[in-house]
Amino acid sequence: MPSICIHNATVVAGYAQMPESAVLIEDDSVVDVFSERRFAQRHFSPGDEIIDAKGEYIVPGLIDSHIHGIGGFGTEDLSTDSILHMSERLSRFGVSAFCPTLYPMSEEDMKAGIKAIVKAMGKEKGAIVQGVHLEGPFISPARLGVQREEFVQAVDLDLMHRLWEASEGHIVNMTVAPELKGMRELALYCNKMGIVLQAGHTNATYENMLEGMQAGIRHSTHLFNAMSSLHHRNPNAVGAVLIQPDLCCEIIADGRHVHPDLIRLLVRDKPDTNIVLVTDALKPTEQSEGPFFANGEEVYLDDKIFHRKADDVIAGSSLTMVEGLKNLVTFGIPLEVAVKMASSNPARILKLQRMGEISPGYFADLTVLSQNFSVRFSIVRGKFVYAA
Repeated sequence: MPSICIHNATVVAGYAQMPESAVLIEDDSVVDVFSERRFAQRHFSPGDEIIDAKGEYIVPGLIDSHIHGIGGFGTEDLSTDSILHMSERLSRFGVSAFCPTLYPMSEEDMKAGIKAIVKAMGKEKGAIVQGVHLEGPFISPARLGVQREEFVQAVDLDLMHRLWEASEGHIVNMTVAPELKGMRELALYCNKMGIVLQAGHTNATYENMLEGMQAGIRHSTHLFNAMSSLHHRNPNAVGAVLIQPDLCCEIIADGRHVHPDLIRLLVRDKPDTNIVLVTDALKPTEQSEGPFFANGEEVYLDDKIFHRKADDVIAGSSLTMVEGLKNLVTFGIPLEVAVKMASSNPARILKLQRMGEISPGYFADLTVLSQNFSVRFSIVRGKFVYAA
C-alpha cells in the first residue's frame, strides 16, 4: 500500500514543537517522524503521496470527550444517523475521535441513545466514535445546569447494569455526583467495568471529593461549572480539583464558561498532563439557521454561549475543538501544552490506545493546521477525511 509523507511541517507532539519535520504514514499508523534533512535523503516509491505542509502545524487528531452535538445533529436524537453526521462534521474541525455525550433521560431513551451510538461505531466517515459518555443520571438536583430534573436519579446499581448491557461494554466515561448515597458501590462497579468516572453536576464538599477519589473518581466534568464553588472554609468540589494534583479535569476554553485568567491559573498550578480541553458543544453548534433546540428545549445563542430560552440559564457551548485550541494559545498557554490538553491527555485519562501522539506505532490520526489555526486537512487512521 502506498505511503503518505507530510513534510516541511512544524510537528507539535504535546511535548515540543519540531520545525522542518516530516511524518510518514503507512496503512493506519505513523511509522516515522524525521527531519526535513532526512526527508531530502529518503527514497520514496512512485505511488507514495508526498505533501508539502509549507511550514504549517501537524498536531495529533483532537479528541473531544464531552460533546452533545454539532450542525443540527445531537445525541438526543437517539439516532445512529445523527451520530454519523456528527462524525463527519467534527472532522472539519480537526477532531479524530469523540465520546458522544448523553443527557439524563428516561431509562428507555437513555438505552436507545446508547444503542444508537454503539451502532455507529465502525461506520464513521470522519471522527471515530470511542464510546459513550453518560452525563448522569446520578447527579445532584442542586447543580443541574440545564439537565432536566425529572430524569435525575438516586444511585441505582441495577439501572447502571442495564445501561452497561445496552452499551455492549462501550461506556467510556460517566459524570456523577460523589456525594450521593451509594456512590462508593457505583464507583467500584464502574471501575471494574473500566468506566472512567468524573465528578460533575455535584454539590460535593471537599471531604466528599476526597472520598470519591478513594473510590476511583479521579476526573471531573467542566471544571468551575455546575459544581460547588471554592470557599475558604470548605474548598468544595472546585477546591478539590485545584488542590489535588492527581484529580484530572475538563475545561471549556471558550472564554465565557471560565475566565481566561482562571485557565492560566489552572495551568500554572496543576500538572498540565491532567487538564482536558472539551467543547460541551450542543446540537445547534455550527447550525446556520434557528430556531435552536438542545435536550428537548429551545435555546438561543449569545456571545457564543447557548442559553435556555425559558430562563436564560447557560445551556452549553458552541465551541469547536480547534477554536478551543486557538483560544488557549490566545490566553497565553504554550501551543505544545494546549495540544496536549486536546489530544494526549484525554487519550491517556480515558485509556484510549495508540492515540493522542505523533509517534511511531500510534494511529495516524493527524490534523494539519495553518498558522491561524484553520484546518487544512484531517487524517483519521491514515485516511483523508477532510480537506479544506
